[in-house]
Amino acid sequence: MKLHVVSVGHKAPDWISSGFQEYTRRMPRELPVVLTEIRPAARPSKNAAQINRARATEADRILAAVPSDGVKVALDERGKTITTAELAGRLEDWMSDGRDVCFLIGGADGLDGAVRDRADFVLSLSRLTMPHALVRVVLAEQLYRAISIIRKHPYHRD
Repeated sequence: MKLHVVSVGHKAPDWISSGFQEYTRRMPRELPVVLTEIRPAARPSKNAAQINRARATEADRILAAVPSDGVKVALDERGKTITTAELAGRLEDWMSDGRDVCFLIGGADGLDGAVRDRADFVLSLSRLTMPHALVRVVLAEQLYRAISIIRKHPYHRD
């Protein structure tokens, strides 16, 4: 089983890459995290129709990168907010299922509705709006924290 992070954006700042790698390298060998960066669609103007077309193009690219039998988890501020312990429980369930889990992160204008509609679960890491690159780091830390809870490692403290 693998955890996939499919994220729009292909030139993350070094501090994003370092933060993401810091937590993903801590993950157990049997639960690797694989990052797939999706090239953002061109946004020639702030016209709503063009932004919607760009989001739709990114949705096609995101969905094409997801393994066909993978569990799709869309990250969206309008999704369900859960605790880290609840994330650990879901991760444990997904691990027992044995299917890859794919965390889907949109671009600067968020995820297209097509991605949310095809997701098995829509997760909100926060009601705050975050830069999409920062979501990678927050997600990686939370995945590490969740596996620490599952393994009863002292990293997580209640």
